[in-house]
Amino acid sequence: MGRQQEDSVVVAPGSRLPAPEVPDLVLLDAVELSWLIRRREITCVEVMETYLRHIDRLNPAVNAIVSRADEAELIEQARQRDEELDRGDPTGWMHGFPIAVKDLSHANGFPTTMGSPIFADQVATTDDLHVRRMREAGAIVVGKTNVPEFGLGSHTFNPVFDTTLNAYDTTRSAGGSSGGAGAALALRMLPVADGSDFMGSLRNPAAWGNLVSLRPGFGRIPSEGFLSEPAVVGPMGRTVRDIAMLLSTMAGPDERAPLSIEQDPELFTGNLEHDFGGARIGWIGDFDGYLATEPGLLDLCTASFGAFAEIGCEVEPVSRRLPVEQAWETFLLWRAWTVGRKNAELHADPATRELLKPELIFEIEGYRRLTVDDIARALTGRDEWYAAAAGLFEDYDFLLAPSAQVFPFDAGQRWPQQIGDRSMDTYHRWMETVAPWTLSGLPIVNLPVGFSESGLPMGIQLIGRNHAEWPLLQLAHAYEQATDWTHRVLPPMLR
Repeated sequence: MGRQQEDSVVVAPGSRLPAPEVPDLVLLDAVELSWLIRRREITCVEVMETYLRHIDRLNPAVNAIVSRADEAELIEQARQRDEELDRGDPTGWMHGFPIAVKDLSHANGFPTTMGSPIFADQVATTDDLHVRRMREAGAIVVGKTNVPEFGLGSHTFNPVFDTTLNAYDTTRSAGGSSGGAGAALALRMLPVADGSDFMGSLRNPAAWGNLVSLRPGFGRIPSEGFLSEPAVVGPMGRTVRDIAMLLSTMAGPDERAPLSIEQDPELFTGNLEHDFGGARIGWIGDFDGYLATEPGLLDLCTASFGAFAEIGCEVEPVSRRLPVEQAWETFLLWRAWTVGRKNAELHADPATRELLKPELIFEIEGYRRLTVDDIARALTGRDEWYAAAAGLFEDYDFLLAPSAQVFPFDAGQRWPQQIGDRSMDTYHRWMETVAPWTLSGLPIVNLPVGFSESGLPMGIQLIGRNHAEWPLLQLAHAYEQATDWTHRVLPPMLR
């Protein structure tokens, strides 16, 4: 779909593009871009043409955006957006924005491959709810963002589109499962992006892309059904204001989602400024040595305490003992139950079973071993962990924890088998730091905390109270004003 511009450049792993030609327009934050479009200082056609040229030039280096739409059709859609503005009929704050939808979500007219050969030819005939809401806000879908096969594992590679590489070092992983979205945002190929998160899939790619993201609480962005499954959809961007605005588009109740929160999403378009003097923040860290972490990672995270102190917060280690081992076992039950149940039919058919990645077979086989007692333990274990996590807010206003346990690893590696002298016993054990907070359902923002000595980015999880996304975003904004990592340190290809 689409074509490559003649000036597209493919670079060797780890190298930099020569003579960067980065248009000023793509360096704008999403809110700034929206403002200029609404004031007619730039046209939607100009925005689309500029972004497409930028994508054509940089995307070959990282393989973030896939299933590109036809360029002429996209320009025509942008022209229609300009005509709407001429008539005084803007559709929303994303009017004329080019977006690419995560390849686990449906966007009408685009493939939803999920990175699997089984679904390589599947074309969506409808939009998922959050995608429809972005289109209704004026966005134009230009393609999809790459994912790990079936979204499993925090490393984006699959047999349909191959591997997505890190914007800061193209020999390294971009994370996952929203890895394509993260790499595209880091290289300014998109103004904002959607993602989803079961086990850190919004947090890990943002941490490894020097970005911000929000894993919202259950019900904030509607999903169908009466069971709050661990996976949620959420916004990714380069500034807190940008993800707050995207949240205002994605959020809001829907009658098909009985657990959706009945609160006006316009809340998230408000003033993010707030005085956090005296706010108490609890530092979770590695759960007193329970988690294995790569050397230097925790030091970067704790260095962020200075920025929180600058805005008036007090950060102190959490001394209360938490049942984190039980939380991991509970998480494994939920993972097998939900992932295995959805894909069991693929395993039952020998023709599709042989096309499944080992990680999915692991989850399906775990699901098939589950008993009624196991499911009961999953339910009660989750309740118990939530009670323990929520109890921390008796002492603290917010919590902090690392967003990952390792820096971006070699993109040729399937997943980290070992951290230090500790072996990882599952394909996702190396990301255990995010699992308890997924299980809790509490809202979480990833915030950048800086770079390793070799220039690899890292992030931290800022965790808020149940359904308290707004104060969480306000604190994230205050931290951003004190640090501004995303604007201060651009990927090498943009310098």
